[in-house]
Amino acid sequence: MQAAPIRELINRLPSSQIRDVSEIGLGMPGLIPLWFGESDEPTPDFIKQAAIDSLGRNETFYVSNNGVPPLREEIVRYMRRIYDIPMEVDRITVTASGMHAIILTMQALVDPGDNVVVVGPVWPNLRETVHIMGGEARDLYLTEEHGRWQLDVQALCDLCDDRTKAIFVNSPGNPTGWMMKAEEQKEILEFCRKRGIWILCDDVYARIVYDRHHAPSFIEIAEPDDLVIAINSFSKSWSMTGWRLGWITAPAALEEILAKLNEFNIAAPTTFVQHAGVVALRDGDPYVEDLVQRLHRRRDLVCQRLSSFRRVRLAVPDAAFYAFVAVEGVENSYDFAVEILKKTKVGLAPGSAFGPSGEGYLRLCFASSDDSLRTALDRMEPILDAG
Repeated sequence: MQAAPIRELINRLPSSQIRDVSEIGLGMPGLIPLWFGESDEPTPDFIKQAAIDSLGRNETFYVSNNGVPPLREEIVRYMRRIYDIPMEVDRITVTASGMHAIILTMQALVDPGDNVVVVGPVWPNLRETVHIMGGEARDLYLTEEHGRWQLDVQALCDLCDDRTKAIFVNSPGNPTGWMMKAEEQKEILEFCRKRGIWILCDDVYARIVYDRHHAPSFIEIAEPDDLVIAINSFSKSWSMTGWRLGWITAPAALEEILAKLNEFNIAAPTTFVQHAGVVALRDGDPYVEDLVQRLHRRRDLVCQRLSSFRRVRLAVPDAAFYAFVAVEGVENSYDFAVEILKKTKVGLAPGSAFGPSGEGYLRLCFASSDDSLRTALDRMEPILDAG
């Protein structure tokens, strides 16, 4: 019996090139995996203990769709503390990861035929959430000029038309480590206010910044009822990638809408994980600050070494934990990532995974131990420093 067809749009969704490369290296002896966006540090013990304590209290039952009250309240305190802004619980929805927050947001906003203007190069999963909803992702690519990534705000605005539902900005950015300026955010916010366009800001790397306490966010300059949705996650700053926990900050008018969407997707994130999230936010600032110090040192280690290789060009990232490097002579970054994997046992992400503007680049995640990074660079030097 022939299987019934699925939606053609879903059938056309591409696989992740990052995952594809990692599958080739799966189980490879001596592998140094620097392809995924996560630290090699385990979740700190005080967060793990909070989950154990929650299980001991039998907090394993269904909870409110928007999240358990203690976590929503702790997120409010965190947002007030970090951004020094007013914040209320009715603006917070807890999600099962930043990725889940993105797809919920697209489900809430995007109709077939709508478009979302996306600042790229960008994490590949983001653009596909627009396509899943039958929308169009319109790309405005950063340009690399004088060792810095630059955004053309006017070109971004010019891409918008009557079908533009939102502008999506990931800052600090994956894969580039670019960080939007507060002045650029103000300009875009004023444009979107006039046009009735949503701003979706991915603030997942907001705390992983090397010259200040946190990255500028639209949430700091927006009014509570502005069309601004901020997405955050516990994955990066608290080393909780596998826990799958995040949150949305949105106008209070979306509280019931997001509760419904959570109900129809997952009901609510895992209960005892949410209680661990309370402790991560309440007690985690010292851990985050120490992690950023380690990442700062590793950024400098990696960028100084990569900059010495003759085939490599890179803009030193302001934030996040990636080195996004252009390699001379590379026309197919996927094939080159596979070549490096097989020759050196170092796993990197191909730049083409992040859109056409990433072709010719490789992404290296430097959230790994100093020894692992040094060994990886030693292994790759004969390829990347070839004359």
